[in-house]
Amino acid sequence: MDQFPGANRWVPNSGGLRKLTAALPACHGCDLAEHAEQVVPGEGPARAALMLVGEQPGDVEDKQGHVFAGPAGRLLDKALDAAGIDRSDVFLTNAVKHFRYTTKGKRRIHKTPAVGHITACRPWLERELRIVSPRLVVILGAVAARALIGPGFKVTEHRGERVELPSGRAAMATVHPSAVVRSERFREDFALFVADLQAARDLLGQ
Repeated sequence: MDQFPGANRWVPNSGGLRKLTAALPACHGCDLAEHAEQVVPGEGPARAALMLVGEQPGDVEDKQGHVFAGPAGRLLDKALDAAGIDRSDVFLTNAVKHFRYTTKGKRRIHKTPAVGHITACRPWLERELRIVSPRLVVILGAVAARALIGPGFKVTEHRGERVELPSGRAAMATVHPSAVVRSERFREDFALFVADLQAARDLLGQ
C-alpha cells in the first residue's frame, strides 16, 4: 500500500465550507496533487440533509474544477430528477479530491485511486461530514464505500439498504453513476439506480 503523509496538516479544524474549500489547493497529502490540474471540492448547501459521495474527479471535473460535471454527472442529474431529488438541495463530493489517471496518447484515462490515496484524503471527507452533518449519506461505488465504511463492505450485496457508518450516521450504498454510463444494460441499470435514489429520498422522509 502506498504510504503518504495524509491531509491532516492541511485540513482546518474550525470554520465552515468556505474555509475548507480555500484550504484544499494547498494539500499535498498524496502524490495526486502533482499531476492533476486542480483540486475539486465538494459543492452544495452547508446544511444539506442528503450528501452523495463518489470516487474522485474525472477528466472534465479536473479541467473545470466542479464536482460531477462530466458524463457521470449528467447521468446523475437525470437520475436525481427522475427520483424527485433537486440537485441544488444535495451536497456532492468525492472520497478523493484529485484526478488519478494514466495517459494514452493525448487522452487521460481514469485510474482507480489506490488505498493510500483514499486514506490520505479521508480527513477532507470527514471534515465535510462534520460541517454539513447530513441526515443521510449516499455512497456511490466501491471507492466511496471503502473510504466511509471499510474494505469489507460490498456495494453489490447491500445496495439500496439502510446501513450505518462507523460514526453511526445513516447511509445507503449504490453504484457509481459512471458504472451506469458504461453499462451494456443501460435502461435496466439506470432504472435500478433511480430506484436506489428514490429509496434514499424515502429514508429521508421517515
